[in-house]
Amino acid sequence: MVHHRGVHPAIRPLANRWLYALKPKSWPKLLVPAVLGQVIGFCTTGTLDLGGLAIGLGCTVLLLIYIVLLNDYGDMEVDTLKRSLFPEGCSPKTIPDGVLDETSVLLGGLGAGVMVVAVALCGELYVGRPGLMLAGALCVLPLMLYTFAPARLNYRGGGEFLEMVGVGLMLPGLNALAQGGSFAPPLLLVLAPGLMLLALASAIASGLSDEVSDERGGKCTFVTEFGNSTARSTVENLVLGAALMWSVGARLHPDVVTPVLLTPAAVVLLLCWREMVKVSPHARTSAFIQLARYKLWLHRGIWGSGLVLAAMLLTMHVFRGAGL
Repeated sequence: MVHHRGVHPAIRPLANRWLYALKPKSWPKLLVPAVLGQVIGFCTTGTLDLGGLAIGLGCTVLLLIYIVLLNDYGDMEVDTLKRSLFPEGCSPKTIPDGVLDETSVLLGGLGAGVMVVAVALCGELYVGRPGLMLAGALCVLPLMLYTFAPARLNYRGGGEFLEMVGVGLMLPGLNALAQGGSFAPPLLLVLAPGLMLLALASAIASGLSDEVSDERGGKCTFVTEFGNSTARSTVENLVLGAALMWSVGARLHPDVVTPVLLTPAAVVLLLCWREMVKVSPHARTSAFIQLARYKLWLHRGIWGSGLVLAAMLLTMHVFRGAGL
């Protein structure tokens, strides 16, 4: 596919406009926990189920489409406000800038959500994973509560905690179930507290760049309630807390996962945390370049530690299988 750099996304070919709207740079936010869930399921059974892999990753990609599009639909008024306040401070927005119309975004998002449940049902019936359709529906539910009435937590507060549960527990659980037949194997239960803290950190940090427009648009987020400085301190402490949770989990359950396996992931997380802390004093309200750098190091820490953890778990399984 040809990417038209420097051309406004609204006048690109239709396929490129959809690709822009789907924000592929944000996909690791769900793909990394999904891969980790698949690895956990594989380590649980000791065999790779290609059907479970296809179903789990298929549900994940559809969830990505569902979340990205319905987030844009739910935020179109605030996004319009942000574009008027900071025309040079943020990238073009899908609906306000005419990249796609709101009906296409809504129908695309809802269709992807329906397909998540349908694909999960196929996995339940044809791969033999009881409860997979329910798990798919549970993964779809948080965004419905976040975006649509009557809950509409997007504007009433608490959306970050929905993301914490959805990304930190439900998504890896869905993939562990698709691959290994269990939604909550012991390995996931040990890792989940740290994963949920990291998901909460990412959710809070996502509101830093939108503080002014969210506040003026009536949204209630962690950042609008407690301010930029408190939000950054909370994010940094959550990252440290995740590393601590993994360490404590390994110490309490060495029969499930040893400290040696978790140490490389914790090291990656802490190295990126150190860079975050360096940038933090400059990542103030509406300092978009510094905020982007701050979130870059946060995401590198979360995604990098998740992939390192998955690699270490696979390595452990290979060595155990070889009797080493």
